[in-house]
Amino acid sequence: MSILVVGSVALDSIETPFGKREEILGGSATFFSVAASFFDKVDIIATVGEDFPDKYIKLLVGRGIGTRGLVVKEGKTFRWEGKYKYDLNVAHTLATHLNVFKDFSPKIPEDLRGSEFVFLANIDPDLQNRVLSQVSKPKLIACDSMNHWITNKRRSLEKFLHKVDIFLLNDSEARQLSGESNLIKAAKSIVSKGPKAVVIKKGEHGVLYYSRGAHFLAPAYPLDNVYDPTGAGDTFAGGMIGYLSKAGKLDNASIRKSIIYGSILASFAVEDFSINKLLKISMGDISKRYNKLREMTEF
Repeated sequence: MSILVVGSVALDSIETPFGKREEILGGSATFFSVAASFFDKVDIIATVGEDFPDKYIKLLVGRGIGTRGLVVKEGKTFRWEGKYKYDLNVAHTLATHLNVFKDFSPKIPEDLRGSEFVFLANIDPDLQNRVLSQVSKPKLIACDSMNHWITNKRRSLEKFLHKVDIFLLNDSEARQLSGESNLIKAAKSIVSKGPKAVVIKKGEHGVLYYSRGAHFLAPAYPLDNVYDPTGAGDTFAGGMIGYLSKAGKLDNASIRKSIIYGSILASFAVEDFSINKLLKISMGDISKRYNKLREMTEF
């Protein structure tokens, strides 16, 4: 199959209780594409500035990730600066410099418009809608969002959700969008707004999948060390959509497996800064952790 991701490629400066890194590779499309590349071919649609290090483009290409849609524009690359304290579920944004990403208006290359699996990362819902109009009959449309769009573009987001197969968001965003404190009620409310299914990411507490026909709860893989949670949600999405693309099926069993694979990829991502840990693992490592999680949750 073929996967298309539309989102950000960025340079992050991050501090956690376990270290500090500056100008490291980040962005939603980056984490998603690297995770998905373990399973299938993926192409990025994003924009960076002239200052974006060539070594990072070579890194993506070396993973077999298509970068023809990664447009280099005059100006500076999108930058995010953040800090985590000991509650690693909460990111404290210190600075956001959109730079060339501010005027991001993606155009899908003609030969990628037939992509079968499309992931629209955290961007303006009006932009997500315009991107989707350029894609012809995808097999699966998944998207992410954030509290900023829920607050400032709620009408556009809810209108767009009618076109979405799987909507991914975290637990606080689910509560904000639905107005429900209970996550089951929140999931029901969100599905009633249009998407066929919702995936609520709960960090170290796992994942809730909810559709009109099926429900699934998955634990997070237990870890001894978490160094940097940045990009964990996009890594999860990449693992999930990547597996579904490889499987070529969207039945309940495949979706459940894809959620576990997404959780496994995310568990690796948080063990180091940026995508460093993802670059060091193999499908053998992923399978080993998958089997271990299955063993721990059988009863």
